[in-house]
Amino acid sequence: MGAAGSKLEKALGDQFPEGERYFGLENFGNTCYCNSVLQALYFCVPFREQLLEYYGNNKSILDGEENLLTCLADLFSQISSQKKKTGVIAPKRFVQRLKKQNELFRSYMHQDAHEFLNFLLNELVDILEKEAQAAKTDQETSPPSEKAVNGPKNGQANGVHKEPLVTWVHKNFQGILTNETRCLQCETVTARDETFLDLSLDIEQNSSITSCLKNFSSTETLNAEDKFFCDKCCRCQLSCGISLQEAQKRMKIKKPPHILVIHLKRFKYMEQLGRYKKLSYRVVFPLELKLSNTVEDADIEYSLFAVVVHVGSGPNHGHYVSLVKSHNHWLFFDDENVEMIDESAVQTFFGSSQEYSSNTDHGYILFYESIGSGNRS
Repeated sequence: MGAAGSKLEKALGDQFPEGERYFGLENFGNTCYCNSVLQALYFCVPFREQLLEYYGNNKSILDGEENLLTCLADLFSQISSQKKKTGVIAPKRFVQRLKKQNELFRSYMHQDAHEFLNFLLNELVDILEKEAQAAKTDQETSPPSEKAVNGPKNGQANGVHKEPLVTWVHKNFQGILTNETRCLQCETVTARDETFLDLSLDIEQNSSITSCLKNFSSTETLNAEDKFFCDKCCRCQLSCGISLQEAQKRMKIKKPPHILVIHLKRFKYMEQLGRYKKLSYRVVFPLELKLSNTVEDADIEYSLFAVVVHVGSGPNHGHYVSLVKSHNHWLFFDDENVEMIDESAVQTFFGSSQEYSSNTDHGYILFYESIGSGNRS
């Protein structure tokens, strides 16, 4: 990386961002799926800052029991505190912990970057929630004088419903979807909310993220064997036999996340083949995205800052790399190698407009950050 690192430093020259570090990550056989996601998360600045703050506040605890959160915090701290501006780091401790934690990632087979991202974010949330719960228990069992120092408890007595804990991982990535079902017999709308850390979108040939999002939120009619059980119709009828009604169903974004992670479903199970096939479809993802189809119907603007790319023609083999935007420059991370690329090069990862193409480098996971302070919580 020495030569490549100095090449990158040369390319940026006096535009090299103050205090920033661009480090490649060593690959341990098949860990490109992990490296590409870690680079995207490292350049998700609010997430990085909060993780480093957590690391700073919990240094004494971090020497104790190791988990994925402590290993990730340690890795990010290592990168950000390097004396050199560029180089290579071996995320050995993190990868060992990942394999210990989840047997899915132990084999040397090709792994899925989206599965890894999903597992990692949920694991971080789990650890933070347990830590908050433990701290709360400590506070409740501490002597009265200590309680006064620590301030009142957040919990409400008499079994009043407590809001679920919102960690800084939630604050960055969590959005809320609302699933609306309208009974076509009585017009009653039933809404059910669910949280998400990323959106998985079905894709079509020669489409765009905007059209994929429209399809995701499009209205679907439930009829025949898919009819909807309507409580209201059931109460109105003497016999419950008529409670299954035709209905219209749609999914809308109720609360958009600060960091919108979009997973393109490029791997599809083909019944006739009896296996998964990679869809190399061309799906345009813009550098600036307007998110409509939200409950508020207000357009929220997002800016693309990272793309995890799957390289290869099939789901069971291939390679992952990532593109990252940092201080208005685009960088290409391929395990140990880091180089500068032109913004226009991002378009080469949209996919292929013909089914058989020599281009096998396709955008797989997209990371967008909301623009403006309106969406920060």
